[in-house]
Parts: sequence; C-alpha cells; structure tokens
Amino acid sequence: MITAIKNGKIILENSIVNNLIVYIEKGKILDVTDEILACDEEIDANGNYVSPGFIDIHIHGAAGYDFLDNTPEAYYAISAECAKHGATTIVPTVTSSTYEKMQSAVATYKKMKNKVNGANIAGLHFEGPYFALSQKGAQDEKYIKNFDKAEYEEIIKSTDCILRWTAAPELDGSKEFAKFLKQHNILPCIGHSDADCDCASEAFYNGFTHVTHLYSCTSGVHRKNGYRYGGIIEAAYLIDNMTVEIIADGIHLPPELLKLIYKIKGAKNIALVTDSMRGAGMPDGPSILGGLEDGLHVIIEDGVAKLPSKDAFAGSVAFCDRLVKNMIRLANVSMPDAIMMASTSPANIMGFSSKGKIKKGYDADIVIFDDNINVLHSMVGGKTVYNQY
Repeated sequence: MITAIKNGKIILENSIVNNLIVYIEKGKILDVTDEILACDEEIDANGNYVSPGFIDIHIHGAAGYDFLDNTPEAYYAISAECAKHGATTIVPTVTSSTYEKMQSAVATYKKMKNKVNGANIAGLHFEGPYFALSQKGAQDEKYIKNFDKAEYEEIIKSTDCILRWTAAPELDGSKEFAKFLKQHNILPCIGHSDADCDCASEAFYNGFTHVTHLYSCTSGVHRKNGYRYGGIIEAAYLIDNMTVEIIADGIHLPPELLKLIYKIKGAKNIALVTDSMRGAGMPDGPSILGGLEDGLHVIIEDGVAKLPSKDAFAGSVAFCDRLVKNMIRLANVSMPDAIMMASTSPANIMGFSSKGKIKKGYDADIVIFDDNINVLHSMVGGKTVYNQY
C-alpha cells in the first residue's frame, strides 16, 4: 500500500518546495520527489502546507484530562485532541508527586503506549520533585524535596519509558543524579531552579544539556551583596550547545523575549512546547493542575491557566499549532524555522532519529495545514489520525 501526498507546499529543513510528491509505504516516507510513481491512494493537499508532524516534549494534559489521572480515558482523549492540532508525537509530563503516583504513571504508560489513536505517546517526562522551593511555580510544594537516590534509582531501574527528567542542579547530589540518568539514556534537564550561571554551566558539563521552559521558573541576573550574578538564562545563552524549550503561547513570554531567544539560540537549539494542562481545549473557569484527586486548583482565563491568587501562571492551554503561529506572527520567524522548532529540533533533543523531517526513510508523521496554520490532516506512521478535508 503506497500513499502519495500531492499538490502541497512541502516544508523541508531550510525551504518550502512546490511540485514535490511525498510517497509513503509501511509507515515510512518512501520518497520525496517530483517523479510520478505508482501508488494505491492519493491525498490532495490542495495547495496547503505539508509539514513534519509537531513534537510536543512537555505536555501535562488537554481536553479535561491530565496524564496524572492515570486512566486510559486520559491517554485516549489527550492523544486525540493533540492530533487535531498537528501534534504527532507527545511526551507526557508528570508533575511533582508521591513515589506511588510516579510509579502509577509508569504503569499506566506501559499499558497505554501502543493503544492510542491520535498522537504517538513516546515516553515520559518527570518534572520534579527535586526542585528549589523558591522556584516551585505551580508545583505543589508538599512534594518538593532534595534528591532521593534510592527513590529515583528504583524508579529508573523498573522501566525504560522515562525519556527526560527535570531537576534543580544546585541541590546536593545532582551530579550523581545526572550521571545515573545518562547511563540509562535519560535526558537530564535544568528547571524549577535557582542555580547561578556557574552552577548551570557546570551542570551542563555534567549532563544537564537542556533547559525546561526557559524564563519560567529559571533564574536570571540577580544580586548578592550588591554584586550582580548571572543565572540559568545567561548560561543558556552563553553555552552554544545548551538546548532550550519555550512556551510560545503568546502569554508566558512576550514577543520581545521570543525574538531574543530565537536571535541568540537559533531554531536548531529551541523546542516549542505547550506545557499544557487539562484546560487546553476547555472553556474558561475552574480547573485542576495535576491529578484530579490531589492536584492544584487553578483558574483558566485570558488564554492561560492561573493560580487562584492570579499572581502566577499554572501552565498553558495552548496546542502546537498555536505555538507555530505565534513564532511566525509575534516573533517574525520564517515558516521553515518555526516548523523546525516544532518538529526537527525537539526530535533531535530527544534523540528521535527517525522523526521531525519530511525525508526519505523517516517516519510518516505528517501534518497538512493552511496559511493560517489551521490543521487539516494529521498522519502518524502513515495512518490518518485526523482529517478535516
């Protein structure tokens, strides 16, 4: 069975090309060519963009569900809703919680990883609980603590489904933590941290090569005894190979910061993430960040989730298509670079070697959208998971 996607504007790594045809067979891209090959099925892109599928490496929930609900219904609903907005691969994120909840999240993932019918569920991201209390953000402080070697070693040894783990590198034991993660092919990430520039730089060389939601719960320039010191933000700018992710919902970061990050880091070092919670795709009003039973009560208004005090954000309610649109319209980024940050760069950061490009041999994870980044068709492994035509 060979499928051909025709009449589209194909978004390649550094360009947009017309008159190419994308051929798909057995879940892979068979070829990208202007030659007419025999096929069994045709999809007419009708002049719209044909793009690698979006990859969201930091997402908590959507459609009224959170991955910490630890139910099949949550996985089905979030996966399907993300596919409607162009995400073909997502990495469920587990907020700071109890050891039991963390293990339950692992068990649920193992049960559901190959059963969803929308965006592919690639593996888990543990966001906490080894954080600086001063940078907890919307994380529940009752779960935040220092590194617990016995705890994280037991969790990691019990599974191979954890892809990344965010922690504060200034805490005692961070070097040992990062080394253990790297031994198990898990990406150590800096986040919810008050590390200064020197500490963050040292952490990079210890394996913390990625920064979780830059500017959100990450230290910047600060004073000690009158002297100014840099923070994680400055380290991220100074270290060329340190990658970052940004919540480009248009609210967490204003246009000037989106432009600054892009100007300094470049598209290859930036991943667009939603950091969305269960309120994504839901009406304004009360909601819960984290699990239904013990999560934090929040309020959705003005296109974002807020703490009840309304003095801090509590996760976004964005989807990937909104991130791409904002980078183009608010940060004046070209379409190929915006797509790179939504697909190729997160794939490279996570080591997804066969995802993130419209290229021969890559997974047929493809999205078709119009000039306004309205998603019309999503395909995962050559299988249509959303079709608005």
